[in-house]
Amino acid sequence: MVTTSPLLWLLVGLPLLGSAILLLAGRRADAWGHWLGTGAAAASFVLGVAQVMSLASKPADSRTFIDNVYNLVSVGSLHVDVAFRLDQLSAVFVLLITGVGSLIHVYSIGYMAHDPGRRRFFGYLNLFVAAMLVLVLADNYVLLYVGWEGVGLASYLLIGYWYHKPTAATAAKKAFIMNRVGDVGLALAIFLMFQQFGKVDFTGVFSAVGVPGASNVAHGVVTALGLLLLLGACGKSAQLPLQAWLADAMEGPTPVSALIHAATMVTAGVYLVARSNPIFNLSEGARMVVAIVGAATLLYGAIIGTAYDDIKKVLASSTMSQIGYMMLGVGLGPVGYAFGIIHLLAHGFFKAGLFLGAGSVMHAMNDDVDMRRYGALRKVMPWTFGTFALGYLALIGVPPFSGFFTKDKIIEAAFVKGGTSGVIFGVIALFGVVLTAFYMTRLMLMTFFGEKRWADGVHPHEAPTVMVWPKVVLAFGSVAGGFLLIHVIHVQTWLEPVLGTPAEGKPVLSTIVLTVIGLLAIAGGAGAAYMLFGRRAIPVTAPAAGVLVGATRQQLYADSFNEGVFMRPGQYLTRALVYADNRGIDGGVNGIAAFFGGTSGRLRRLQTGFVRSYALSVFAGAVVITAALLLVRVA
Repeated sequence: MVTTSPLLWLLVGLPLLGSAILLLAGRRADAWGHWLGTGAAAASFVLGVAQVMSLASKPADSRTFIDNVYNLVSVGSLHVDVAFRLDQLSAVFVLLITGVGSLIHVYSIGYMAHDPGRRRFFGYLNLFVAAMLVLVLADNYVLLYVGWEGVGLASYLLIGYWYHKPTAATAAKKAFIMNRVGDVGLALAIFLMFQQFGKVDFTGVFSAVGVPGASNVAHGVVTALGLLLLLGACGKSAQLPLQAWLADAMEGPTPVSALIHAATMVTAGVYLVARSNPIFNLSEGARMVVAIVGAATLLYGAIIGTAYDDIKKVLASSTMSQIGYMMLGVGLGPVGYAFGIIHLLAHGFFKAGLFLGAGSVMHAMNDDVDMRRYGALRKVMPWTFGTFALGYLALIGVPPFSGFFTKDKIIEAAFVKGGTSGVIFGVIALFGVVLTAFYMTRLMLMTFFGEKRWADGVHPHEAPTVMVWPKVVLAFGSVAGGFLLIHVIHVQTWLEPVLGTPAEGKPVLSTIVLTVIGLLAIAGGAGAAYMLFGRRAIPVTAPAAGVLVGATRQQLYADSFNEGVFMRPGQYLTRALVYADNRGIDGGVNGIAAFFGGTSGRLRRLQTGFVRSYALSVFAGAVVITAALLLVRVA
């Protein structure tokens, strides 16, 4: 049963209004703009909590609020409304986006305190939060696409915020273009939905698709829909093969990395797959591709994270890998949908905390991101070290921290799936645990332990209080979030009306055995990092790299592949087409024009204006005609 709620539009409207004021008010808002932006995000969070509590008070089958604002398109059989839907799935995303987003706004007050464009920065943050809320609250795919593109625009503005830096401007364009590739997939999926069903709203599309075993739509159409939706998800969530933009996006301010690349934007693809679960339930092939993409990305992200010396790029690689776990979870179908979302929620807390901790380190080290020039920072930055360490333990999955409860559930779901594919996915996920423990322990050792390696003139210090407290709150989520989500709040039960009841199954390996193997994997990865980086001096300059390390530092040559396969051929094709256009089409048109222009110019010379010349011409013409007639008669 659906309940009408007239307040959902306010969830979007508050940060959207804040963004409009901040971006249009000009310098008059410089003194108070950051407070307005933070207040708008916080007010949206408070309203979101109230709406979710009201939703929770309803019976399980009535937990859907709809706010139909107005009709956007009504042409023939196509009806698209600006309508917002708050149900069990969108509710958890609303709390994540507004809650973590508000904390990042508070942190940014201190982080951007001396930036002359702080008002503009907060305007962009508000715009991003509003667009992300449109995406997750949309009641149809067209409105979801509006939010999807809004998120892309806001991320472009935030990544390229320091546009005077060529690297930031290039990174923003790279993210924007690669996301457009995925957006084409989502747009084509929407076109296909309308062509097949005549509808684009969730209820209409899912009803038209049918239920497993009784579908009234061709299997190929469903599979095509699933694959097109996955293409869109790969772009936003930085999954293979559209992952190369994420590491470069670290050129934006660190709060941007925390908001976009840890807690919200990169989770949009996971949300899209989970929201479209009735489509994926009908196509085992599409689900298998989702799982393969997730498994490949979690491994890829973990591998490249082992070699970076840039603290933010290590965390970006970790984000890519952890989103891979989530995609693997939702790709497992009903057995893993809920656990993919639960890991997404827990990850939003501890990864945002880690990024904010990295920002505090950079703030103390004069914006230096090279971990080789850190060392021993735990002594001078105790609050940052403590909160960062809790996020580290949550990320690698040490019990009883968040990651232990959420990531292990995805690994267990892979083994529950059974069969060869389930075992392969489970083994890949366990190997990802080893690599995660390795690169995160390496980061901890290089940043907070050992001897100090910072340059003369650098004086590390603890961050201001306004930057510390958001990290403390996020650290609490790192410690208790996983346990609370699974064993207290029972999020998997909360999500069942939207994602379906998890399939019953018994894992190939028992839960206890999997837990022991997981802990051994963590110990192995952390131990290897300690042997390599904890027992010897870390060189300030990078040593000569071997083939494997060099390939890893080059993202396994992903950029080289994209440039060689897509960018260079595109450039050559463009140049060839321009040449053909200039020499062929334009050359032909211009040649004909030149012929007639030249001919007319020459003929114009005959028009002298003298009567005697015209009379002579007439006489000459008469002579020619007479001569011709005489010749004809003689012949």
